[in-house]
Amino acid sequence: MACGELVVQELLRSVAARTPAPGGGAVAAVTAALATALGQMVAHYAAGKPPAGAETRFGEALRGLGRLQSVALELADADAAAFTKLSELWKLSPDHERRQREWTDAVEAAIDVPKRVMETSLQTLVLLRSLDGSTNRHMAGDLAISALLAEAAGRAAAWIVRINLRLLTDDARSQELEAATRSTLAEALNIYRAIEESCRV
Repeated sequence: MACGELVVQELLRSVAARTPAPGGGAVAAVTAALATALGQMVAHYAAGKPPAGAETRFGEALRGLGRLQSVALELADADAAAFTKLSELWKLSPDHERRQREWTDAVEAAIDVPKRVMETSLQTLVLLRSLDGSTNRHMAGDLAISALLAEAAGRAAAWIVRINLRLLTDDARSQELEAATRSTLAEALNIYRAIEESCRV
């Protein structure tokens, strides 16, 4: 069953089970989805009594966060599928015909999905930043928590990216992806810190 269709207890049992997936990558994606949901709540409250000229911004944030939530849940399932495929190939001998044929694509997929989770988390933070300073002051804690979850989801996904980078045989490709990972994490952290600081006021 898709992660988005599981109730919380079912999802927790599924993650806790002694099965290869869903695992850390799926958890990162679900965390990103939670961040978008909490951000939508903040935006809904803010949209009730928006400051002058803010209606469009809140509407764009709501639509954007809703889209990113759907993307994050799709990535949770995609990560589980990518890891399952890689795990199947890992069990084969290195000279097995199927492993040789499918290995490179499987590794790339196992890297690409959490990389997209990182990007989704960053986009979520950008939208949350657009709400910062003009939302209901009673929602400051919720906005900060939403940003915290988004930033944490990105860092969690980065662990999956980096673990799978070790499986690449192309050093240049690995270095390129590591640089992109560092850049995305740094940008996300800077936005999160700005939101957190604003919410403290």
